[in-house]
Amino acid sequence: MNDAEWMQRCVSLARQGQGRTAPNPMVGAVIVRDGVVLAEGWHQAPGTAHAELDALRQVDGSATGSTMYVNLEPCCHHGRTPPCTDAIIAAGIQKVVVGMVDPYELVQGKGIQQLRDAGLVVEVGVENDACRALNHAYISALERGRPWVTVKAAITLDGRIADHEGDSQWITSEEARAVGHRLRNSHDAVMVGAGTLRADDPSLNTRVNGGRDALPVILDTELSCAHNARVLSAGRRPVLYHAKDVASRAELEADTVGVSRDAQGWLGLDAVLADLLARGVHSVLVEGGGHVIRSLMDQGMVDRIELFIAGKLLVGGPGWVGGEPYALSKAPGFEVVHSDQIGPDLHVVLEHAPCSVES
Repeated sequence: MNDAEWMQRCVSLARQGQGRTAPNPMVGAVIVRDGVVLAEGWHQAPGTAHAELDALRQVDGSATGSTMYVNLEPCCHHGRTPPCTDAIIAAGIQKVVVGMVDPYELVQGKGIQQLRDAGLVVEVGVENDACRALNHAYISALERGRPWVTVKAAITLDGRIADHEGDSQWITSEEARAVGHRLRNSHDAVMVGAGTLRADDPSLNTRVNGGRDALPVILDTELSCAHNARVLSAGRRPVLYHAKDVASRAELEADTVGVSRDAQGWLGLDAVLADLLARGVHSVLVEGGGHVIRSLMDQGMVDRIELFIAGKLLVGGPGWVGGEPYALSKAPGFEVVHSDQIGPDLHVVLEHAPCSVES
C-alpha cells in the first residue's frame, strides 16, 4: 500500500467515531513498519485516548523505526489527555504522515514543528481533501464559528412533505426512514420547529442497533410545546429555544433557552447555533419544518441537503421549504454530490460547498 492508501485507512478508522467525538475531531491512526501494520487506533469520544495514543498503547514499545499515518495533525497541548506528540517521539517513531494541519489554534502547525524539531520526518497533506471532508463539522466550528447544518426531508416528486390535509405518514419507505435514523446517529443534534412538533409529535430518538440519540433541539418561539410532548421523555433531555421575551415554563422537561428575535419576530438562528456550538455541538440535522428550513436558507446556513424522494404526486400540501417564492437570480444554489436508490425511493445529497468548508 502507498501513503494515500494508508491515509484512506486512517479516514475509515476515524469515521467510526462519527457523531460521538465532538467537540473533538474524528481521527484515525495506523502504525506501519516495512509494509506491515503494527497497530491501528481511533478516537472514540471526548476524554478517551486520541487515535495516536490508542494505536501506540497496542505496540508495547515496538514502534521504533516505524511510520505513523494520521489524518489530522497530532496535538501538542495538554487538554483532557496529554500531548500526542510527546508520546510519538518517546515511542521511537521515525516518520509521521499527516493528512491535514489541525486548524485549532493551540495546535495549527505546532505539533508538526515539534515532531520535526525532535528529528522525525513529517509529511503533510496526503489525501488532504478527504481528510477535510471527514471533519467538515469540526472545521466549520473552528473556521466559521458555527455548526455544520444538514437539512433532511422526505418529499414527493412535487416537493410536498404532507398532503392537503396534513397527513405525512408515510411519504417514503421504511428503508428510507432507516437511513434517516442513521443520519441522526451520525449527527450531534437533531432540530425541528414548533410546527413539526405540533403536527408530528416526534420522539427525535435514534432507532438504530448500537446507535445513540442525538441531542434533540426544538425551535419554539412562543414556547407552545405541550407538556406531554413525546420528545420530552423519549431519550436525551432536549434543548428548547424560545424568544427571551416569553416566560419560561418550569414544567417542561427540557433545557429552555431564551434568545433574541430576528427582524421578522422569529428566533435569531445565529444565536441558536452559537449556543449549540458552546454546548459542543458541531453538526446539526434539521428535520423541519418549512419555516425553519427557509430561515436557514435565507441566512446561508444550510451546508448539506439530504432528500428522500418518493415516486408520488400530491399536487397540494406544504412544501419542504416555506416562505415566499425566490426570484431565480436570488435562488440558493446547491450541487449534487451523491445519489442512490433506497428501496423504491431516490436519495439525493447536495452541498452548498461540496466536501469541505473553504480554506
